[in-house]
Amino acid sequence: MSKIWLIMLLSALTTALVRDPSVAISAMLAGAKDSVDLAMELVAVYGVWLGFFALLDKVGIADLIAKLLKPVIKFLFKGSSDEAQKYVSMNMSANLIGLGNAATPMGINAVKLLGDEKESANTNVIMLVVISATSLQLLPTTVISMRAAHGSINAADFLLPCMIATVISTIIGIALVKLLSRIFPDSKRKS
Repeated sequence: MSKIWLIMLLSALTTALVRDPSVAISAMLAGAKDSVDLAMELVAVYGVWLGFFALLDKVGIADLIAKLLKPVIKFLFKGSSDEAQKYVSMNMSANLIGLGNAATPMGINAVKLLGDEKESANTNVIMLVVISATSLQLLPTTVISMRAAHGSINAADFLLPCMIATVISTIIGIALVKLLSRIFPDSKRKS
C-alpha cells in the first residue's frame, strides 16, 4: 500500500512541476508551513492534556475514574484485570473530552493487558478498538481548539450534532461487538 501512495505522490509532484514549477514549489512550501503550524498547535494542546492525565495518574484520580467507570467497563470488558480497567478508563476519559490522539498511549497499554499473546484479537481488544474508533465525545476539545486557532467565531457551535453522532455510533459499535462475540466467541476463533 505504501508503494501505491509513493507512486501517486511522485506522479502528482512530477505533473505539478512539469505544468507550472513556480506554483508547485509555492504550494509545497505553503503546505509545509501549514503542517508545521498545525503540529505546533496540536503539540500544545496534547502537551497540556497528556500532562493532565499523567498528573491524574500520579495523584490517584485515575484510580477514582476507574472506580466510577467500573460498572460500565466490567460490562464491556468481561474478565479484564484491574490494571487493564484503569487504562481503559483513562482511554475512555480522554476520548470523552475529545482527545482521541492523547488517548492512544493509554489504549496501547490497555490492549497489551487485554490481549492474550495470540495473533488474533479477543473480544475485549475488539471492543476497545471499536469504542476508541467511534470516539464517544462529550467535549471535542481538539476540534474546538483547532477551530478557535483558525479564527472560528463560535468554535463550539457543532457540539450538539457531534455528541449525537458519537453517541449513536458508539451504541451501534458496542451492540455489534456484543452480537458478533456471541456468534463468534473467542474460544472458536482461537482454535
